[in-house]
Amino acid sequence: MKWYYLPIVTAASIAASMAIAADVAAKKKAPPAPPPPPAWLDTVTVDGFVEGGVAINFNQPFNKLNWGHLYTDRANWPTFNGAVLTVQRPLDSKATTYDFGFKAQLQIGEDMRYNHYTGTLEYAIADRTQIGFLEANLQAHLPWTSFISQGGIDVKVGQFPTYNGAEVMYAKDNLFYSHSYIFNFGPFLHTGAMFTTHVRDWLDIYTGVTTGVNTGFPGWPGDNNNSPSFHGGFGLNLLDGNLTILGIVHHGPENPVQRGNPFLPFAPFPGALALTWPNTPLACVCDPNSANRTFSNLTTTWKVTENLTLITDIAYNRESGSNPISQTGLPAATINALDANFGTNLAGVPLKPQGADSYAVAQYASYKVNDIFKVNGRVEYYRDNKNFFVAAFPGYYDAINVFHGFPCYSCIFRPGGQGTSYLGLTAGVTITPELPKMPIITGLIIRPEFRWDTAVNGTTPFFRGVTSSNPLGQSRSQGMFNMDVIIPFSLL
Repeated sequence: MKWYYLPIVTAASIAASMAIAADVAAKKKAPPAPPPPPAWLDTVTVDGFVEGGVAINFNQPFNKLNWGHLYTDRANWPTFNGAVLTVQRPLDSKATTYDFGFKAQLQIGEDMRYNHYTGTLEYAIADRTQIGFLEANLQAHLPWTSFISQGGIDVKVGQFPTYNGAEVMYAKDNLFYSHSYIFNFGPFLHTGAMFTTHVRDWLDIYTGVTTGVNTGFPGWPGDNNNSPSFHGGFGLNLLDGNLTILGIVHHGPENPVQRGNPFLPFAPFPGALALTWPNTPLACVCDPNSANRTFSNLTTTWKVTENLTLITDIAYNRESGSNPISQTGLPAATINALDANFGTNLAGVPLKPQGADSYAVAQYASYKVNDIFKVNGRVEYYRDNKNFFVAAFPGYYDAINVFHGFPCYSCIFRPGGQGTSYLGLTAGVTITPELPKMPIITGLIIRPEFRWDTAVNGTTPFFRGVTSSNPLGQSRSQGMFNMDVIIPFSLL
């Protein structure tokens, strides 16, 4: 080799070495390739929980009934609230392509008495323990982006829990064993279609149509009046998700049409006066397809710190077809006097509804002490203006009979001529102890609580033991100690 080739060869060798070194360094610094997305079936999950508890009422009510409660209505006796099995493929609402999912949720237990859809297994078991579906729906994420849907649109079709309120149907996701008045006497379940439009990262719009509250598919016996209802509102996601505001309303006819002979008006029991509107149950002196019931909630959740969360739930409910009065608007005593003195028949004038409403606010606070203990508090004021919403359904089929419009002889209602103002105070702890690794069982949740309820307007809606001085067993307040145990599990 000629000497003057040496610099050229040396330079080429150095350049090649530098290129190889740079390529090796680049490969070392490059992030690993993302794993391929899991197959659709691989994201299907099968899990659930088992829940049982007890509600100890210090009043020792003579009828063993905790007034103002539904899922914890039995006093001083263990309750098998239920076992819930969920099979689902969760929907990815952040997907940039089409995504599809589903959810089927079956429950067996005493809570199911209040969780039935009309026309679906509601009379399958004649016992406090019953069986039925909480959810059965198909879901889809549609990547249809536009100025009004920058994040696409989510669709849910089938049967699903209500979007109203702070507390939810899935028991283990609540702060307390006992429920608020807002939850107990608001909407539970719906059948229909819901559309969630992700307008912006901070704004969602909900729009949907349902067959009503706790009603099944259109047509008898699924829908009790064959009239649709609106379900929708808005959701705000602020402060990087630390502050959410959800405003939701469900509005539409809820009074059932009494099935039977269309030419005979419904009478609640033999010998009773039939109502003026044919085939209409006692609660509504109205056309059940035009008298509307509105449930509205404004729920704010603020994660103040990593451990402290505050929740405010404000509710207003309105029923336009209840609490009948005379078309004349005169008191009954005046009508009777006029009829007696002048031979008129004002008492025979058809009745008209004056409506009923309730309004409430519940404030929650939850502080996570550590991975085992969480301390929770709830203060609630609930005003039932005409004693329309708060009631008791101790019989096996009481709740579903009311939804169907059938007679309910064991239901308990307060006098409609006056209202009741309830104040509820609840303090409790959520305990999630660390367990050794076990098959199937994934944890343990224990929720003891103290609760005190009172009527602040001087009424006596609660029950106590019967005495000579209180032969009706009525009380202005009730104090309780409640506790439940939840065992979550996973099968897939």
